[in-house]
This record gives sequence, structure tokens and C-alpha cells, in this order.
Amino acid sequence: MPEDDGRIQGIYSLPEDDGRIQGIYSLPEDDGRIQGAMASLWRSYQRLLSLHPWKVQIITAGSLVGVGDVISQQLVERRGLHGHSFKRTGKMMAIGFCFVGPVVGGWYKVLDGLIPGSSKSVAIKKTLLDQGGFAPCFLGCFLTIVGSLNGLSKEEIWDKLKRDYKDALITNYYIWPAVQIANFYFIPLHYRLAVVQVVAIIWNSYLSWKANQA
Repeated sequence: MPEDDGRIQGIYSLPEDDGRIQGIYSLPEDDGRIQGAMASLWRSYQRLLSLHPWKVQIITAGSLVGVGDVISQQLVERRGLHGHSFKRTGKMMAIGFCFVGPVVGGWYKVLDGLIPGSSKSVAIKKTLLDQGGFAPCFLGCFLTIVGSLNGLSKEEIWDKLKRDYKDALITNYYIWPAVQIANFYFIPLHYRLAVVQVVAIIWNSYLSWKANQA
């Protein structure tokens, strides 16, 4: 039997005409390095979030809006690396840093002050106010800002809103009510923007595609 080198050992056998050939196989031992790295990253993020909650939330939001645009260009629009518009990704990240992060993060603070608590009924009330009041306004502003940064005139922005706003709002209601109920019920205030933005990677991809359609 070979020396134990830290690998999982066992016996395998293969059928042969008059007997069985035996031997040793080995599988690499799971040393948990991937899990350890992920846990370390999460602990580092928590420390930064506790020290600089506002800055970290804004950076998280901007970065994930950028990720959403990359996914939109590569997986939805299939532009390929050579056709990728890094300028567009930069603009979407700027919107994430300057608009999405501050506005959504600030809204959660306001909402928590308006409807304090974390019971199921409170979570439902927050979701109704968030999705009935905030989401429609936020979505209209988002599409308007993207149109402005893309150089559209007021008339072109208005035409785009008339064309795209309703579809985007309906899609929003397919995704966000259930997510927000869970977010308001289970997640502490300073983690809510991060949780929303992680879930929103797919939503950001959709928004980036919708907002940047000609």
C-alpha cells in the first residue's frame, strides 16, 4: 500500500476474463480553500461595511450596475469583446455610483424611519410603499438619466419613456415584490442595498439593455 500523502484512497477493480485486476485510485482531498477564501472575503466586506456603511453600499451598487451592463452586452446583445462598449459600461457604473447607490440607500433609511420594525406586516407595508411609490419614480428617473447621458433630446427621451417605461415597470413587478418582502423581513438595514444589488445583477442587465436600446 503506498504512503498516505493526504489523498483519499480506495480500491477499484476491473473485470478480466479469469479474475479481477485490483489497484489503487486516489481523489484529491477537499481542503476547503475555496470556501475559506469566500468566507474571508465576506468577513472583510462585513468589516468595511460596519466601518464605512454609506461608502461601501454606494461602491457595491455602482460596481454591480457595471456588472449588469457587461452581462447585458455580452450575454444578451452578444457583442463580443471587440464590440463591447466600455464607454457605455463606464456610464452605467457612474449612474450606479451617483444615482442608484445614494438614492436607493437613502430611500431604505427613509422607509425604515417611516415604517419601523421588522415583522411580517411591517415588511409587507414597506414593500407596498416601495413598489407602489418609489419603484415607478425611480425607474422613470433611471431611464431619463440614461437617455440624457446617451445624448437624446427631451423629445427623444419622452418618446423612449412612452415606448419602454410600461414594459420595464411590469417586468419590475414580476421580480421585486417577493424579493423586497424577504429583504425587509430578514435583512438588517445596512445590508439591504447590497442584497438588492446582488439580486439586481440580472435586473441591471435588463435595465441596461432596455435603457440603451435605440
